[in-house]
Amino acid sequence: MPDFTIEDQYTGIVAGIDEVGRGPLAGPVVAAAVVLPRSDVALDVLYDQLNDSKKLSAKKREMLAAMIFDCASVGIGAASVREIDRINILQATYVAMRRAVARLPELPDQALVDGNRDPGLPCAVQTVVKGDSKSLSIAAASIVAKVVRDRAMARLAVRYPHFGWEGNAGYGVKKHMAGLHFAGPTVHHRRSFKPVALLWDAMETNEI
Repeated sequence: MPDFTIEDQYTGIVAGIDEVGRGPLAGPVVAAAVVLPRSDVALDVLYDQLNDSKKLSAKKREMLAAMIFDCASVGIGAASVREIDRINILQATYVAMRRAVARLPELPDQALVDGNRDPGLPCAVQTVVKGDSKSLSIAAASIVAKVVRDRAMARLAVRYPHFGWEGNAGYGVKKHMAGLHFAGPTVHHRRSFKPVALLWDAMETNEI
């Protein structure tokens, strides 16, 4: 389980940063930056229950995200589908992370970033591979980013009901792919991703 071992190496404001949405065929990539308090009643619950967001149920993620918003400083950043297609998903992820940090109430002294690459933040950075399973701050950011993005995709699913985004969040699962072939790509699909690109090419050449 993640803890404060890495955070305790630093003084000042320490933010955990993570992103969600690099792999889906549709929707934005979303990043969160979270500065957890070191003493709070809610922190005891978070300490016991925080884990990589992918390992938690949607209901538990929602509950933990609400607690994080109540007790922590949180910044949310996103990069749009247009940005993803224009600059590629990796660079768009860095943009989302920089925006998340910029939306914190204060610039952190130290950022702990999930992964192995520095996204170019205006503060000191330590990258942490599998950080959401090691750092409590990164785990919190992972949960917040996941909840925020899932909510956004569920809202889009109301307008675009063929793809099952309320359940698959834009990933290329069977229902999503069936919807793509039935209804065609939307403005929220990433044209630079191969399955979508192939469909766009086929549409433009009137093959489907």
